[in-house]
Amino acid sequence: MMHYRIEGPSKLSGRFRPAGNKNAALPILAGCLLAEEPVVLENVPDIRDVRTMIDLLESVGAKVTWEGGGSVVVDPRSTSGGEIDAELSRQIRASILLAGPLLARSGSVMLPPPGGDVIGRRRLDTHFLALGKLGAEVDVGDRYELRARKLKGADIFLDEPSVTGTENAILAAVTASGTTRLRNAAAEPHVQDLCAFLQSMGAEISGAGTHDLTIQGVEQLGGTRHRIGADHIEVGSMVGLAAITGSDVVIEDVEAGHMDPLRIGFERLGIHCDLKGTELHVPGDQSLEIEADLGDQVPSLGDGPWPAFPADLMSIALVVATRCRGTILIHEKMFESRMYFADKVIAMGGRIVLCDPHRAVVVGPSRLRGSTVESPDIRAGMALLIAALAADGVSRIYNIGQIERGYERIDERLRALGGKIERVEDNC
Repeated sequence: MMHYRIEGPSKLSGRFRPAGNKNAALPILAGCLLAEEPVVLENVPDIRDVRTMIDLLESVGAKVTWEGGGSVVVDPRSTSGGEIDAELSRQIRASILLAGPLLARSGSVMLPPPGGDVIGRRRLDTHFLALGKLGAEVDVGDRYELRARKLKGADIFLDEPSVTGTENAILAAVTASGTTRLRNAAAEPHVQDLCAFLQSMGAEISGAGTHDLTIQGVEQLGGTRHRIGADHIEVGSMVGLAAITGSDVVIEDVEAGHMDPLRIGFERLGIHCDLKGTELHVPGDQSLEIEADLGDQVPSLGDGPWPAFPADLMSIALVVATRCRGTILIHEKMFESRMYFADKVIAMGGRIVLCDPHRAVVVGPSRLRGSTVESPDIRAGMALLIAALAADGVSRIYNIGQIERGYERIDERLRALGGKIERVEDNC
């Protein structure tokens, strides 16, 4: 079993290029099944979740080739419907994204329950509501069986702005007959990237980046070459890491239009960044002081659907807050178990009161100390890695496969910046 051995405190410096957006790569890979010709994807992150999605595509007949340098070729022409591999499906939640394209392509699909991070209940109702509106028959039992002779456009109001629910609806609607209006849709950067990818194949989509999409169904989609955008969650992770370790880091290839929600959130923690074109500079040795609300009231930092502060950065924000002067409420509204990893940060010296599954009060600054911990999910694992780099002494992080599901070669890339992190194999 592998684990990370981290020696802190580490001060990093240099330039960091984020990998392609994992949460864009997964629906885009699923969307390749809609094409009538091969598709070339660039800047694909080589992480476990992407590899599992590729295995799923191959299991339904698609031919996938890694060409190096983050380039992947998908030939979907031999794709068939049927039953999705249960073992692969259990490994990632994104397996549910095969429902829309396989339903559109072959008229039927049987899906096992998807897996993914254990961060509380993650309902699938929104997916089936949208697909049902488009004409699918859905039978829910131990598995989900979907059938449709022909998908037809519809006016759909999603019961919540679910990211994957929105993506599944888009994937099903682009080749449905007629017009689909998708209201209360998710607008996250990865949803925008999926829309751009489908448009490059000939889909007619308007409203990307808003909560109201209009999709005019087309007969078929062609091949394309598409570059997946940089991962704004990885950008935010590096902002937090640089700030908590007092490091001077320049993050390259950022999408300026995606930075405002991140910068506003981190400014509450006293973190200031300079954005110039596609580069985000995090100056070293910042005086991290929590920005009080008017009247010197205790502030809160909460997440929400885009363009709010991203839920996937809340774990990182909690760890960073432990090193900031002042008191702040971290309010994670979207996932009921994501804050439970706080006990591991408390064991490292963080002064945190976990009020309930969604709220934690952090009082800083705390002096963190090295510890042995286990990564419970992708984002909490990265947050613990960040805490370890800022802590005094040696830390060991186990279950690193969770972190590597979402962060490509993160140990190598942090070592290149001066981080004291090793990937170690246990002797036992």
